[in-house]
Order: sequence, then C-alpha cells, then structure tokens
Amino acid sequence: MANQTSGEAILMAALSTLPPAQLSDLTNSISTLFRRRHCRLSSVLSSPTLFSLTLHHLHSLSLHHKSLLIARHLLYNLILLKNSMQGASAAAATPLYPSASMKLRDLDAVLLLLLLCEIHQHDSRELLETPPSQWRILLHNHVSANILNLSRFGGFSACEVLNEYIEMVAKCSSFVNVMACGGELGKAGTGVAAAAAAVVALPSVAVSAGGECVICKEETKEGREVCELPCGHYFHWMCILRWLRKRNTCPCCRYRLPTDDVRREIDRVFEDLARIAGGVDGGCFCT
Repeated sequence: MANQTSGEAILMAALSTLPPAQLSDLTNSISTLFRRRHCRLSSVLSSPTLFSLTLHHLHSLSLHHKSLLIARHLLYNLILLKNSMQGASAAAATPLYPSASMKLRDLDAVLLLLLLCEIHQHDSRELLETPPSQWRILLHNHVSANILNLSRFGGFSACEVLNEYIEMVAKCSSFVNVMACGGELGKAGTGVAAAAAAVVALPSVAVSAGGECVICKEETKEGREVCELPCGHYFHWMCILRWLRKRNTCPCCRYRLPTDDVRREIDRVFEDLARIAGGVDGGCFCT
C-alpha cells in the first residue's frame, strides 16, 4: 500500500464531507457491525471446541491466504463507508463486490488473527510465553477486560467509534502490506477480467433508438436486447461478454466493474472515496 498516512487522510477527508445525518447513520452502522463481530469473537473464545477449530483453521492457512482474508475484511469495511457517502439510493445501485465475501469460519479466523496481532503488539512477551493450549484463556481475559472498561464508561462516543474504525482500517492496510500482496491479490498494471458475479448481474435492456456497438462497430437495432453497463453504455451481449473475460473496463468510458482481485478493489474503493472527498490523492494502496 502506498502508505498508511495516505489512507487515513482519505478516510478523514471522506468523513468530513458527510452531513450530520449521514455521519450519524454511518456511526450507527459501524457500531452495529463492531457489536456483531465482538459477539462472534466472544462466541469463539467462550467455546473451547470452536476456538480449537478456528485456531487450527488459522494455522492451516498460508501467509498469503491470511493476507487475502485480511484484505477482504478491509474491503468490506471500506465499502461500508463508500455506500454511506453515496446515500441509500446510490448504494443500492452499487455493483457487487464478490471479492469482499467471506465464509463464517474465515471471518472467525480473521477476528482471531487480528486479536492475536493486537495482543502481540501490546505485549509480545505475554503471548510468546503462554503455551498455545492457554491462548483461549489469555485472549478471553483480554477481551473481557475491554468489555468491563467499555461498560464502566458507558460505551464509546460517536467520535471514538469513528476513530476505532479508522484505526481498524489502518491496521488491516498495514497487515496486508507487510504480509505482501501477490498471487490471488493480483499484479498492478495487468488486465483483469470482471468478476463473474458482477457480469451476471448486468441488466438486459431493449434499445430505444438505433446506435452502434463500439466493440464490433455494427448497428444496435431498435428494440434489440443489449447489455447495459452501470455507466449507461450498452453493447451486444456476445461482444461485451468476450470483452469482460479479459478486462473489467467499459470500452467507451473506462468505467471499472468489480473484479475478483481484492487488491484492485481496495485501490478502486480508495480512489472512489478520494474522488467523493474532493480530489484527495488516492494513489495505489497495494504495492
């Protein structure tokens, strides 16, 4: 990723553009998301069996696969902010982000991995000196202490929730960068196919007026069913399907459809946030 400061600057600039009502809705959405994830993590730590299975799954993952899951976790959280900035109607029309999807056991592994990283950063010796068989108790005590502090002070304020959100995004960005973006995370500067889920979701519309498919240069006759991209341009179905197997951009305006490349999607959302926030330099966040 270009650098953590750039990402935080974009998030801060994006948040500053939200009117009070949207900012309040976003804060509530983030709070709800945090509570759900905290409940899920508490379930993992409360069950010796579930904890053992999750830890085993985490240990079975390669370094790259761990990085990929954290990247998906990051992408999901960035989409939450982008949708809030676009408003309800625009968010509903936002193309699918299949690369942000995650199985429940993978989410458990991500939450456990982030918690382990947090404790290691806080006191690496405590974690290293504790045998893995006692990790569940150590982690459970750590999470329980945080719950007590939270209840003692009446919960987080809206400002604290947003700060926690920004810190979480920064930590995930740093994690993905340190553990390297490669393989399934893609390579910059190369063409990439549009995600199958995004292509399947494209609508079929009847041409209301004659035109031309810029791919084959042939006429799109009035009344014929064609494919319409989210940018409003339409093409013969066979033409656009062949096109999207190799690239994810509109042949006319270069509008980008979602891909299965997590790194590209993270970059894309950061760029969209920068544009919405008023031209803050989005850069490239996975290098």
